[in-house]
Amino acid sequence: MALALAIDLGGTKVEAALVDERGGIVEGSRHRAATGAAAASDVSVLARAIDEVIAQCRQHDRWGEVVAGGIGAAGPIDIAAGVITPINLPAAHGFGLVDAVRRASGLHQVTLRLDGTCIALAEAWLGAARDVRNAIVFVVSTGVGGGIVSDGRLVAGGTGNAGHIGQILVADIDGDPVDATLENRAAGPHTVAWARAHGWPGSTGEELAAAYRDGDEIARAAVARSAHAVGVGLVSAATLLDLELAVIGGGFSFVADDFPEQVEAVVRSNAFNAYAARLHVTRAALGGESPLIGAAALVHRPDLL
Repeated sequence: MALALAIDLGGTKVEAALVDERGGIVEGSRHRAATGAAAASDVSVLARAIDEVIAQCRQHDRWGEVVAGGIGAAGPIDIAAGVITPINLPAAHGFGLVDAVRRASGLHQVTLRLDGTCIALAEAWLGAARDVRNAIVFVVSTGVGGGIVSDGRLVAGGTGNAGHIGQILVADIDGDPVDATLENRAAGPHTVAWARAHGWPGSTGEELAAAYRDGDEIARAAVARSAHAVGVGLVSAATLLDLELAVIGGGFSFVADDFPEQVEAVVRSNAFNAYAARLHVTRAALGGESPLIGAAALVHRPDLL
């Protein structure tokens, strides 16, 4: 059975695994290297982490079955050039990720896509968006990012950055446009900061979730603000793309058990057109395995690209 080398590159770690044609991660092949904050200022930290996880994968007794590599990376990216310009890794701007993976793995065929795109691919292949022809899949976590499936195919865009829903505007611009983005209004750290600015004494997303469950008014207002921003962003996406389904993943989406329902209610009450208002919002099905499964889909499921 042919295997893919799947790589997930984020702001603080690099992870790799061997994934089979059914989307299964091969036992004993999953390896992770933390880069921490150091990678933001020293690209060699990132390069060493990539070499390390690939070297560990190459020691697996099924390495000989690997036919190609797939990479999901924090963006922006440039798929034509094979380089990345991740927002949270300034030192890696212009880093030739595809070439680095080719050198470390010995594989000629290596495909790069945005990390959110890979999550969307995973959910479209084996998860909550399976058999759905028009969907947006995204995470609400430290940041907000995602990918789009339209008419049964992944939407990559001109440079590979389609699906960057976190950077769309969801509020009036008053000063810095960043303050009006979905990510700034909805992501975990920003929501915690908003709650603290309004008198809540906690400091983490986990504490905010507990306060929400206990009925704390500020915590509930903070979560509602996050859900409202996500819902408003989805109204724009659904209106533009005529979507059927929105799939939410990411750790902060669990700040409230009913977070998807809150988001869907915002969509219903703010959509101008009936087709946009029909958007159903649900949770992702694949959890922490989705970035690697999606990276492997770049190899195993070219029909979705």
